Amino acid sequence: MNKIQIAKNFQLWEFQCRGGTQLVKLDHRLLEKLQQLRDQVGRPVNLTSGYRTLAHNQKVGGSPNSQHMLGRAADIQVPGYSPEAIGKIAEELGFTGIGVYPTFTHVDVRTTGRSRWRG
Repeated sequence: MNKIQIAKNFQLWEFQCRGGTQLVKLDHRLLEKLQQLRDQVGRPVNLTSGYRTLAHNQKVGGSPNSQHMLGRAADIQVPGYSPEAIGKIAEELGFTGIGVYPTFTHVDVRTTGRSRWRG
């Protein structure tokens, strides 16, 4: 496990592909926005999915054009906050992609416009 501190509250291993590799790709804007979110809520921001290889993205049923494969997306959970509440905070912070699911919130820093959805 790569316990390399890459921001005040995040370590590199949290962004690694969960598909059995230690590969990681991370857009610095995603890390900056996640740290802003963490600072605002004052609670841990738990990543359930960060970077995904093509194979892992296909295995989990991700979009063929998933921002996860570019290191621009994270699926997160914040104790004490609903996915909807995190989506609203993410909107205020300027995340360009936000998906609200029953158990987590997808946030991303896509460069091609804005996208909002419910899963």
